[in-house]
Amino acid sequence: MAPRILVVEDDPSILRGLELNLQLEGFETVPATDGRTALERTDGVDLVVLDLMLPHVHGYQVCQKLRAAGNDVPIILLSARCAESDIVMGLDLGADDYVTKPFRIAELMARVKAHLRRRAPSEGVRFSDVEIDLEKRLVRRAGQIVELSPKEYDVLAHLVCNEGRAVTRDALLEAGWGRQYLGTDRTVDNFITRLRQKLDTPGSPRHLLTVRGVGYRFIGDEAE
Repeated sequence: MAPRILVVEDDPSILRGLELNLQLEGFETVPATDGRTALERTDGVDLVVLDLMLPHVHGYQVCQKLRAAGNDVPIILLSARCAESDIVMGLDLGADDYVTKPFRIAELMARVKAHLRRRAPSEGVRFSDVEIDLEKRLVRRAGQIVELSPKEYDVLAHLVCNEGRAVTRDALLEAGWGRQYLGTDRTVDNFITRLRQKLDTPGSPRHLLTVRGVGYRFIGDEAE
């Protein structure tokens, strides 16, 4: 059965364009043109593409209400707002990703696929010449074991298990060091630098990407 995508957009032309492109990728779409209708149509959907500026119920409110109800469906916010505060607010309210308009449709499709893959259970991750055995906590590159510290592995695992999602530095600090750790953003930045040196391309990373003002995102091969 094809994944069902709830597409929430009040501009009819943009809504139709999103639906057509998602359907071409093999997805089933469920349209909604306002926040109230969106909340009524979330049953059985696998992902939500959600515009922010909506009639009746704002996109932020839709996101907040879904999370308050215990719904963990992936949510990708769409907005012309590109300020850091807007992005952080969306992520804080429970969105998994934030895409600014105008956007490239290929990038949006890649993010949709990445979030759907993240929901599927997996014991291992592969990208480029790197293999990660999540069960055994082993990492190989070109067939050779890569030595990672426990905290380097925890940061890496948190990113790859949230493939496509913008992960805040605070979330990575908690994943690697625990909720009580009083580290700084620089701690995370240093660990990402070391992971790039061991597993990616330092200076021009392809997989461990910076999300400006937020944190980091892991992108696999398919989304490049």
